[in-house]
Amino acid sequence: MNRLFRLGPVLRARKAQEDAARGAVIQSRQEIREAQQLAKRRALDLAGADAPTEGTARAMVASMVARQSLAQSLTNAHRMITDAEELTREKVAELSDAAKRRRAVEMMSERHAELVRNHDLKVDQSNLDELAVTTKARNAARGLDGQSEERANPLRTGAGTAADRDAASRDAALAVHATRSRPIDLTDAAQAIAARRGDLAEAVRHAEPSDPA
Repeated sequence: MNRLFRLGPVLRARKAQEDAARGAVIQSRQEIREAQQLAKRRALDLAGADAPTEGTARAMVASMVARQSLAQSLTNAHRMITDAEELTREKVAELSDAAKRRRAVEMMSERHAELVRNHDLKVDQSNLDELAVTTKARNAARGLDGQSEERANPLRTGAGTAADRDAASRDAALAVHATRSRPIDLTDAAQAIAARRGDLAEAVRHAEPSDPA
């Protein structure tokens, strides 16, 4: 099984596209705030520029032109706000689309990772099963019971539990020691030897030829 996700480069590219779209949204929202601040300043400037009520005709014309310029600037600022908001909606849509395309590839990556995990679990389970079968066969060859590890004869085959085998070994050693250390009765041995000598002497007398008369 191929453990490497083949669409890894595509997923990285989709993530980069989503990051770029997110950055564009942040920038567009910043432009909205700047346009709103500009419109606020232009509105204050226009409010502070009162129409002249007296003075020369030239001064009055100049004042009116200035007010018209401020009004136009305020209109432009409001238009900038509208444009920035429209651009932001487009950037948000692009970000949403980029996120969907990234998520589509990411789900494929997750499914591939799940397949790899399942494959690894099956391989591990297969190895454990094979090890269990091998261990059971090895124990059977040695005469062991795979569950209790007991044998019929503790002394000859080493069966039984470890404690049983140790106890049987100690009993056998004590029996041998008791046999070797039993005192020998020398009196009984001397009597047996003397009786044996008497039997031999009697047999010799019977075997000797008698003297002729």
